[in-house]
Amino acid sequence: MAARFDLRVFSFLLLLLAALPFLSGCLGAAIGVGASVATAASEERGLNNAARDLAIGTQISALWLGHSEALLTSANISISEGRVLLTGSVPTPKMRVDAVRLAWKAAGVKEVINEIQATSSGGTSGFARDSWISTKLKTLLTLDNQVVSINYSIDTVSGTVYLMGIAQNAAELERVRNHARQIKYVRRIVSHAIMKNNPRRKVNRATNK
Repeated sequence: MAARFDLRVFSFLLLLLAALPFLSGCLGAAIGVGASVATAASEERGLNNAARDLAIGTQISALWLGHSEALLTSANISISEGRVLLTGSVPTPKMRVDAVRLAWKAAGVKEVINEIQATSSGGTSGFARDSWISTKLKTLLTLDNQVVSINYSIDTVSGTVYLMGIAQNAAELERVRNHARQIKYVRRIVSHAIMKNNPRRKVNRATNK
């Protein structure tokens, strides 16, 4: 479990450094540590929305850390245009509820999707296997020229692959699912990706100009 804690705390510190300009309202500033301006700008959601999502993630991480270190080190956050996907495995149902409650407190949150499991974790070996699955899938998507891989975030918990982001169309999303199905140890695939032409995205983008 020590390796998991170190990784999450390190990620939180990087996220905090990266989002400081946006928390003060400077959305035109550089995206900071962990993601270049060029990378953010090439995403379907655009630079400003990527910055807002980063700021949301930083706020939620800070709220979780202030509430419980265990929450920050056990749960994961994926965000796309204000839609927040929570995954991971926490020891109690109350902690699962607290994670959602605190996520809604972050400015800019439009939706919270709770996929956190209230169970004991699979230990170091389970965490390593899940990390391997996520890395493998990210590699497969990057190598597939029919998938805009940068628009997807991937998290794996106990063999369940969670997809978040923006799909160009149904065919692309199905390709992503097929890649996941071919990976050893994958038990289930849960997609919260939204289609590029979904009317909900137009409303969000108009609101966030």
